[in-house]
Amino acid sequence: MRRQTTALALAGTLLAAPAVAYAADPLEAPIAGHDTVAEQMSAERSLNLRRDLTDRAVRLARRLDIPGARERRRLPAAPTGEIRARIRRLDRRLHAPPAPTASPVLEAIAACESGGNPATDTGNGFYGKYQFTLETWAAVGGSGNPAQASEAEQDRRAAILYAQSGPSPWPVCGQ
Repeated sequence: MRRQTTALALAGTLLAAPAVAYAADPLEAPIAGHDTVAEQMSAERSLNLRRDLTDRAVRLARRLDIPGARERRRLPAAPTGEIRARIRRLDRRLHAPPAPTASPVLEAIAACESGGNPATDTGNGFYGKYQFTLETWAAVGGSGNPAQASEAEQDRRAAILYAQSGPSPWPVCGQ
């Protein structure tokens, strides 16, 4: 109804006006099927925002060396909210704090226990970089085999164990 009313008002204005050549001023009348100039301007802002955010996402993806980021056409056209979410994820990855490393004391324990190899599994009931038993690993929140956990996970669990018990879980290497 609103579109008909606007169109009728515009038609009435054009018929009542003297025969003058009208300039194609985008603010005079609705454009491209939008009901109002405000909606047209909003759509234009959304399009510009989508382009800007896509360009920013591509730059961040290239900086992070994400596969497929070399070609802009690989980024699908997406709603602005989805693009913003992608940029937030990329920003978090770009500005993420470095992965925590083990303290020098824990690194010394690991070097003594396994040579610092997180995948150590010699079949003696002790596993991973810090030679956890399965019971100790579970007690500090780990699950599965410690030798199959990431090195960062093993460092985290060893730090928890060290905070709880000090060097005593490693009777030889902890001294």
